[in-house]
Amino acid sequence: MIDVSISEFRANLLKYLKIVQKGEQLNVFSKGTPLATLTPPISQHNTSRAKLKKLAKTAIVNDVLSPIEDNWEAMK
Repeated sequence: MIDVSISEFRANLLKYLKIVQKGEQLNVFSKGTPLATLTPPISQHNTSRAKLKKLAKTAIVNDVLSPIEDNWEAMK
């Protein structure tokens, strides 16, 4: 995590935004008081992939192609 003053942040805005884009967090301060924390954008692809991996560990796969007349355990 990087701490930077507001004046330094303003003077080098593009530089700091590129640092954040690469995955670093940035705290912006004014006279020692925190103003903002910048974090990299959340990748929805990676977040979704992680959720699917977690779900796959608990998923139960059964026969879903049997005729509908058969009594399924889920129907009990």
